Amino acid sequence: MKNILFLIAIFTFSIAPGQSWVKQYDHVNEPCCGLAKVRKDNKYGFVNSKGKVIIPLIYDEVLSFSEGNAAVSIAGKWGFVDSTGKEIIPLEYNDALSFTEGVALVAKGDKYGFIDNTGRPVISGVYTNARSFSEGIAPVSNQKNQWGYIDKAGKEVIAFQFQYADIFTNGQARVMKGSKWFLIDRNGKIVSGE
Repeated sequence: MKNILFLIAIFTFSIAPGQSWVKQYDHVNEPCCGLAKVRKDNKYGFVNSKGKVIIPLIYDEVLSFSEGNAAVSIAGKWGFVDSTGKEIIPLEYNDALSFTEGVALVAKGDKYGFIDNTGRPVISGVYTNARSFSEGIAPVSNQKNQWGYIDKAGKEVIAFQFQYADIFTNGQARVMKGSKWFLIDRNGKIVSGE
């Protein structure tokens, strides 16, 4: 028992000096792309592994880095910064999700679409709701609040027929149809019910 306590004490003391900067923040996320999201006094920013502030704590909300960019928000408007803190896409969106597969989901007003890492629209904002791309397709909701799936060209690949649709993982996605949950494959075929 003493050996275990001794090892725990050594482990704690060996980590504590290198991580003492963590205590100055209200919240610290695990690092992603070399930067950790931090919060202090309800403002967010990013620090490196040594605790040095790389992106100042000036944002009301931030998402973790993905594909070299992070979604950030001030006063309800979202945009994107790079790993140096440079604003690469202006804070002009009502909502945003992290980049996945080279595109990010954004909303202007109540319409969702997708942009590339320069801010250029790649799929027009015509959807009432959407999720990120995964395995080359994304679940989106049309004006009738029916969910289906599109590819990166904006082409419908699984018909709008669901009350809700989630992203694909390992070739399957969870959907709701007729108030029941199902798993579908990439062809839209039901493979199991819940």
